[in-house]
Amino acid sequence: MTEARPLGPFVSFSPALAPSNKTILTGRTITLEPLAPKHAKDFYTLVGGDDPAKNHLWDYLADEPYTQLEVFQKSIEAKSKSLDPLFYAIIDQRPAVFTSGKPIGYLALMRITPEQWTIEIGHVVFSAALQRTTGATEAIYLLARHAFEDLNYRRVEWKCDSLNAPSRKAALRLGFTFEGIFRHHMVVKGRSRDTAWFAFLKDEWNATIKPAMEKWLDETNFNEDGSQKKSLQDLRAQ
Repeated sequence: MTEARPLGPFVSFSPALAPSNKTILTGRTITLEPLAPKHAKDFYTLVGGDDPAKNHLWDYLADEPYTQLEVFQKSIEAKSKSLDPLFYAIIDQRPAVFTSGKPIGYLALMRITPEQWTIEIGHVVFSAALQRTTGATEAIYLLARHAFEDLNYRRVEWKCDSLNAPSRKAALRLGFTFEGIFRHHMVVKGRSRDTAWFAFLKDEWNATIKPAMEKWLDETNFNEDGSQKKSLQDLRAQ
């Protein structure tokens, strides 16, 4: 008699949906809206030009640094027409800051695979006005919540160049699980790239990641000077 071999459990999820390019996701400090040509000029002032600090934003991305507004505008126009990746502008909703109402970053849902209930957050560009702010975390929260709860995915991925230490640190802080390195995975700008893989699973999202993010994002978790009272990692551990 042939011995039965182990098999994975049956999947009984309802079908996942492709994200819409009409969706707007509103948070407390930022709003995600479909990237559009109207965002290019204001965003260029934060990420374009000849400033080396701004140019470093593009080190691990396929895009070259943008030193001309016209080139950046064409890039934003092309991205705004794409459905996979599907790009979202991150609009600053904080009052009394110079970027209020303007784009301070963008990111995308990509590798959209409804038949496998899998989707990825990528093409992340956070300007200095967004880095290390509540809005940076809120942008990932809004997009992950949308993927899991509105679109019914069971896996949300995060991938980055294995040499991109800030991105890897951010993924772990947010609660993504590190799944390993794909060696010689890609060639980007003529350079070999090993890729670090991370993921949220839906049961992890429901059990610990979402509750911790919501407690962290709540206004009561911040002091008057804007500093956090409890870290995201501490709240997740609780």
